[in-house]
Amino acid sequence: MSPTGGEGAGGAGASGAAGPAKAVGGVPEVVGVPAALGAAAAAASAYERRLHPLTPLLRAWVPIAAIIGVVAQQGDRAEEWITELPVSFRFLVLVALLLVFGTYGLLSWWFTHYAVTDTELRIRSGLLFRRTAHIRLDRVQAVDVTRPLLARLAGVAKLRIDVIGTDDKDELAYLAEKDAAALRAELLARAAGFAPAEAVALGEAPERALLRVGPRELLASLLLSLGVLAAVVGGLLVPVVVWWFSANPWAAAAALLPLLGWAWSSSAGRFLTEYDWTVAESPDGLRLDHGLADRVHETVPPGRVQTVRIVEPLLWRWRGWVRVELAVAGSKNDVLVPVAARAAAYEVIARVLPGVDLAALRFAPAPRSGGRWVVPVWWRGYGVAVSEAVFAARRGLLCRRTEIVPHAKVQSVRLTRGPWKRAHGVADVHVDTGANHTVTARLRPTAEATALLYAQADRSRTSRASARPDRWMT
Repeated sequence: MSPTGGEGAGGAGASGAAGPAKAVGGVPEVVGVPAALGAAAAAASAYERRLHPLTPLLRAWVPIAAIIGVVAQQGDRAEEWITELPVSFRFLVLVALLLVFGTYGLLSWWFTHYAVTDTELRIRSGLLFRRTAHIRLDRVQAVDVTRPLLARLAGVAKLRIDVIGTDDKDELAYLAEKDAAALRAELLARAAGFAPAEAVALGEAPERALLRVGPRELLASLLLSLGVLAAVVGGLLVPVVVWWFSANPWAAAAALLPLLGWAWSSSAGRFLTEYDWTVAESPDGLRLDHGLADRVHETVPPGRVQTVRIVEPLLWRWRGWVRVELAVAGSKNDVLVPVAARAAAYEVIARVLPGVDLAALRFAPAPRSGGRWVVPVWWRGYGVAVSEAVFAARRGLLCRRTEIVPHAKVQSVRLTRGPWKRAHGVADVHVDTGANHTVTARLRPTAEATALLYAQADRSRTSRASARPDRWMT
């Protein structure tokens, strides 16, 4: 995905300035980069490297937190056992634990290496059981840099590699922030097919800011969300009702805890995660930076977005706000824009779905004759729209959700209708994507649904035949 305007010229100039690669002594040379420097960069990149020296200290907190959790779980028994020990013995136990955990962190750091070759990233780790991960660069989908709070204070970061076909991400924790950014740029450039020396010379691709969500706008959107209001009201009322009828404070506490978790995840936790959300465009995709305590730098891979979902809560509509979510094959990232004006959100979506004019989509509502009997009242929220590029379905009255699927991403199309729907002449059309996600156009007249089924199969087949391959920096 190339930036538009002047940034696009700058991005192309970056790769163009490097020029064609010339073989000098078996090592590709980039025009403008001396042959000796190119050879040294290519040779050095194949050597095994270690993580940041502060890694043992940061890793030692994991078993320490586990011990604290076990002691806290034992409660009075643990307190009684600790108070019975002599002070000198407590000190010796503390020193022994620090030595054990420090040794664990040091050995785990010592036995962890990584190396970048022409075709793969190798990660070797493990004390007793050795593990070597071979990550093919042509399968790399995204490379994210995350900086938890303690890591930010120490000036280090995690590098997380998202590979096609796997749910879990391999990670390198921890690297110096400068080294993490440089390694990320090198991996993305190599994944795009650049020569090793050229990948090092290119460095971080340029970017152009598209959108920023301020703290006030984010806070206002949370206060206007029905989910947050429901969590707060439920957290206040449900424990009181349980206590009133049961007269048992433990039952009230048991009812309160899950509600507190729900309220936290939908309000304060979401605010901390989506704080200072910025979207920028670069040749390697859309870059997302966000987070208050833990700062995260993510990349939306170009060409790998399967579905775009536009969410419009009821209280947001009078402000003209929307939330944009994604379904990306092999990635767990699902938010593109937490909240923004509709026009600004559409501009960002245009970078993910180039050539798609969302404002031009015209949704056909569900028929009143059959829909009101199958889904009373809520049938009014269903609709479908089809253009030359996408298939779109809409649902919901209180919280409207619109899902858009490019025809080239459709894997299969199905039509379903049960006895009740057959009796009222309606059917559902299901569109399956490569991200194990299904978009459903509900309550369509049977004749229309049948025609839509075969037409969508034809559109998907022709779109996949003409689609460009999913490559980085193209």
